[in-house]
Amino acid sequence: MLSLRQKPKYLVVGLGNPGREYRLTRHNVGFMAVDYLAQTAKADVRRLKYHALTGNAVIAGVPVLLMMPQTYMNLSGEAVGEAARFYKLPPERVIVIFDDVDLPIGTLRIREKGSAGGHNGIKSIIAHLGTEEFPRVKIGIGPKPNPEMDLADYVLQEFTKDDQKTLFDRFSKVADGIELILKGDIRLAQSRINS
Repeated sequence: MLSLRQKPKYLVVGLGNPGREYRLTRHNVGFMAVDYLAQTAKADVRRLKYHALTGNAVIAGVPVLLMMPQTYMNLSGEAVGEAARFYKLPPERVIVIFDDVDLPIGTLRIREKGSAGGHNGIKSIIAHLGTEEFPRVKIGIGPKPNPEMDLADYVLQEFTKDDQKTLFDRFSKVADGIELILKGDIRLAQSRINS
């Protein structure tokens, strides 16, 4: 039986902003997904370490460290880089879950690597890991109701009740994708999860 004391083989990071006022905002969908993973793995993600709320879990038989950086979105790389260096994990073992305003609400995309695509949290992680080559799970939070609307205003809005339900219904698919990535089959994860 695997122990939660084992060194994590992966970091599973959800991006968001700390604080109750941001809890249900669009930019915090990564935190929400990690909360879901923690609940299903019966993990406690409340220990403050590496400038993040962290918790050890075993998912698909693999020891992981679940993380929610507390640095605010634009500095997420500080927390991720610190934890990756501490555990000596290469970037391909850092899985990042985050919001994507260019995808319709609830749409999922798993990518093996890629640019930041304008996402400041991902830009920060790329800067701190020194590479774009880390897996990521994008969760759609778009589109903006009005193209003229300020992006910062939009991502800091709370989800409507209908949008919350749509997202919560998709988190089981996010978990399925994470399990496949942890088992070393990101291509299968992409074919099954990308919607």
